[in-house]
Amino acid sequence: MDSVRWKILWKFCLFIITLLSGQGYVGCYRYSFTGASISPNVKTISIELFQNTAALVQPTLAPQFTEALRNRFITQTNLKMTVGQADLQFSGQITDYSITPLTIQRDRAAQNRLTISVWVKFINVVEPEKSWEQVFTNFADFSASRSLSEVEAALNAEIIEKITQDIFNKALANW
Repeated sequence: MDSVRWKILWKFCLFIITLLSGQGYVGCYRYSFTGASISPNVKTISIELFQNTAALVQPTLAPQFTEALRNRFITQTNLKMTVGQADLQFSGQITDYSITPLTIQRDRAAQNRLTISVWVKFINVVEPEKSWEQVFTNFADFSASRSLSEVEAALNAEIIEKITQDIFNKALANW
């Protein structure tokens, strides 16, 4: 094979390896198929335990949310999780956990909505202009014929999944 063909084959192999690894570089930023765009200078991340300051406190929600957010970043980036100072830092609190009736039939609620709101402070030490503070809110609806205790675990997981994805997107996908 001549050298031109070897170069083309070599570049093609590198491209395929990059695709299979799920991460690559564009300009000075790493990207992944999760939509993350991370400066190559960013190596570490810290996520403090989110406190639950909502009026209605579900005792396991704070650690469950914090762990889900940590898992989101561990599984979708190659950043190293640390405690304390890091290139990317998250902190915050659960500010709302509420149930509201949505539809009424025969003077009773037919459907209820569970809503969770989380205030998040994001500090990007490497690129401070990308730091922010924001409240993220999401919800799930359930039939009033079921008690909250019957559906709470599944609804919490569903809402946490949505909120952690929104936080990830805001921090790293620039959405």
